[in-house]
Amino acid sequence: MEAFSFPLMIAQTQSPSIFAYFTDSNFAGKIIVLALIVFSLMAWTVMIGKYLDLKRLQSLNTSLEAKLKEASSITAIHIPSPVSRFGPYASLLGDATEVCSSAGAGINHVENALQRGVAELTTRYESKMVFLASIVTGAPFMGLLGTVWGVMDAFGSVGLQNSASLQTLAPGVSGALLTTVAALLVAIPSVFGYNFLLTRTKIMVTELENFASRLADRIELELEG
Repeated sequence: MEAFSFPLMIAQTQSPSIFAYFTDSNFAGKIIVLALIVFSLMAWTVMIGKYLDLKRLQSLNTSLEAKLKEASSITAIHIPSPVSRFGPYASLLGDATEVCSSAGAGINHVENALQRGVAELTTRYESKMVFLASIVTGAPFMGLLGTVWGVMDAFGSVGLQNSASLQTLAPGVSGALLTTVAALLVAIPSVFGYNFLLTRTKIMVTELENFASRLADRIELELEG
């Protein structure tokens, strides 16, 4: 009994690794796992880049709004060209002052210009969100496809053998389940990041619309004065 105890203890301490599961996967499963790794890197790049971009735009908007409150009039604020590099609020202000400088322009023309500017800037705020949403919804389906395909191959291979056992079936099934794990590791962080960025984007779009409304009111008062 003691002669077999030592090898048994060694076998019990050995546990399969992720690399072993990947090796046991079929060709389709390996391709799906590699694709999910690429999608994960892309998702993290988009989320971090989008967060930093929104944070930068928020800082530029806050800075311009502070200058606008201190200015005696709208025309007193000079924004170097191109105004877009100074943030969304600066773009709206540039559109409004450009219309005001036109002969015969009234408050209706200013409001129309601001509405067009808000629509264009909203598209900028929401950029790359569709791509992130595609990863959130597509990754679980890719994992499910890899798992079903891998399990199908595992049972098909066992069916061609004269004798079937758990030892012959387990590697293929574990390799197939790896695709589901990989898909969840991609989808879970992406869905949290997507919801956070989507909420932040909606808030900034609302703030943009409110700024355009306040800007139109101030221009109207200055034109009447």
